[in-house]
This record gives sequence, C-alpha cells and structure tokens, in this order.
Amino acid sequence: MNVGNDRWQVRTQRPIGYDVIKTPDLFDADNGTLLRFGRHAGGRRFVVVDGNVARLHGAAIRGWFAHNGIDARVVVFPGGEEHKNIEIYQDILRELDVFPIHRRDEPIIAIGGGVLTDVVAFVAATYRRGIPHVKVPTTLMGYIDAALGIKAGINFNGNKNRLGSFEPPAAVLLDKRFLTTLPARHLRNGVCEIVKLAVVCDAHLFALLERDGAHGIATAFQDARGDAILDAAIGGMLAELEPNLHEDELARKVDFGHSFSYGLETRHEQHLLHGEAVLLDVLVSTVLAKRRGLLADADAERVFALVERLGLAPDPGLLDADLMWQSLRDRIEHRNGRQRVPVPSAIGECVFLDDIRPRELDAAIPALHAHLKAHDEPTLERR
Repeated sequence: MNVGNDRWQVRTQRPIGYDVIKTPDLFDADNGTLLRFGRHAGGRRFVVVDGNVARLHGAAIRGWFAHNGIDARVVVFPGGEEHKNIEIYQDILRELDVFPIHRRDEPIIAIGGGVLTDVVAFVAATYRRGIPHVKVPTTLMGYIDAALGIKAGINFNGNKNRLGSFEPPAAVLLDKRFLTTLPARHLRNGVCEIVKLAVVCDAHLFALLERDGAHGIATAFQDARGDAILDAAIGGMLAELEPNLHEDELARKVDFGHSFSYGLETRHEQHLLHGEAVLLDVLVSTVLAKRRGLLADADAERVFALVERLGLAPDPGLLDADLMWQSLRDRIEHRNGRQRVPVPSAIGECVFLDDIRPRELDAAIPALHAHLKAHDEPTLERR
C-alpha cells in the first residue's frame, strides 16, 4: 500500500495450518494416510530415515512406497545429537539436489527422532526457499515433543540449535508402534520431557504419571493407559505451542528444564541424552523453587518421588554450577536480555525468575545431591 510519496507499507501474514494425526501401522501396505499429502500418481518422495529405523523397518517403508507406485529415494541418516550439524545438513541437501522433486506437491518425509526431524525441517525450510515436509517421529521424544512444533535447526559452533528457522510441516504422523522397538533408555528419555511438561503445566498429566507412568514405560505405551498419557502430553504441548509458534512471547512454560541443560548436554554428549539433561535441570529448578519458598515441600517431594517411581535415575554427578551458569547466560541472550527461567510454584503451575545468581546454583547442587542420597538410603520402614 502506498501511504505517501516516499514510503510503501508491506503487511501480510503467512497462514499456518497442519494436523497431528495418530495413524497406527503407518507403513502397512493398505494404510493410505501418507497419500493424503502430495501427488501419488507418478509421484516421487525424498525420504530421510534414521539408521536404526532403517535397520528395523526399512523393508516395510520401502515396500509401502513400491506398493503405492511412488518413486522413493530413501536416504539413511546416522542419527544422534552429534550428527545434528552443518555437514550432515549439507549431505542431505546434496542428495536431494540430484533427485528431482516438484517444489509444492512432492513433500520430503522425515522418519526418525527429534534430531532427524529438526534437520530435515531445516532442509525443507531452506531448499528452493521452502518445500513441504512431513514428519514421522519414531522416538518418544519426537512423538510427544520435538516433532510437534515448527522449529527447525542444526547445532553450530559448539552450540545447540544455533542455526535454524520456523518451518511448519504439512503434517505430523504418529504411529506409536515404532515405540515398541526403542531401547528402555530412550523411552525414559522421552518420559523426562513428559515429566517436564506435567510439573509446570498439567497437574492431571502429573497424576497420570504417578498412577500409570511406570506401566507405560514397561509396555512402551501401547495400551489404553499408555495412550492416555501420550494423548495428554501431546495435547498439553500443542496447547502451549500453538498460541506462540514463532516464540514472540519469550517467557515460555515449555522452556522449563532448558535453562541450565544446554551446557550439560553439550559437555556430556556421550553420556547424556537430551531428556536426561532436561531432567537434571528440572530437579535443580525444583530445588531452587523450594529453597526460595515458591514451591511447597510436599509438591517438591512429589516431583522427586515421581522421578524415583519412574526409574529415571539422573546422575547428579554431572552437574557443574559454572557450566550451568554459562548456559543460563547464553539463554539470556536467546531470551532477549532476561533470564525468564520457569520454575514450579505448584504441581502444574510455574513462575518465571529473572534474578538467579551463581551462588544459588552453587547451593542448589549439593542440596539436590543430599536429597537424592536421602532417597537412596533405605529407611526403617523400607527395610
């Protein structure tokens, strides 16, 4: 719009709309869910599959595309946080650049965990200035968290997710059958993120975890009790993400567990999965809230008891106050000059802190050690 002789206004909005769809047995020959997205008569798909998923499910995935007459170029992604880098990103782009696909009606497909879906989404955001993509998360972390939103990115210069964009998918397709082939540690890794959400956002979900969380882990969430936990986690996460997809509001409840964990995860990449680092952050933040009188002792005890009941077993020996303070300083830049650290104020509720000091971390870590040690030592009643 021309508003004068020397100024024009450009004002527009890009609509965002995508569905998160539960679809059991996605790659059964007769399951047509994927056919809803893009052309299939003579169609092509560029498919990026996690290495472990390719080993366990690769034949079924390739068979599905062949059965439906789609020319698929299947690229195996090595997986793991250490491969969320610019080299792997460029490798995928090179593979894509020699496999011709239509820019609008042949979406690329990401089948794997949160690392893979983040990288492929960044490929989709940047290749030809944007092409559609479909996410198929195969880990619990991806299923209830990483694949649900529109963030895309890679690690850079020793920093997590330093390069990235916001790129909505055409769809997120959820097949929890993939969870049955996950190692127990990776199931618990995803559960750490569910705990995070429950502590500060959803008292009902917290109660579900108290009642059925251990059963859910033991059964890979395959029955109705497990489904109730997954559905509550997905609904809760989307309720937090949808009003703030582009993070215009920087005080985000879902950042609970993500203020101090970045440095821990980067330093201990070979020993800590993402959810495990988040859980350590959650426990330190719970101690901070308790010591400030923001969280009742009884609620703090419920958090610690839940972690113990679920067998999550964090290693507090990896905590380092200096490293965590440096991580928080980086988050201050990310959060536009303020700490905005969410800490629990009750089960299912939180407040945001802007005045944490290094000495609080120095005190919180030994307090957490003492608390966990006390829980590990059997009482007379336990004996």
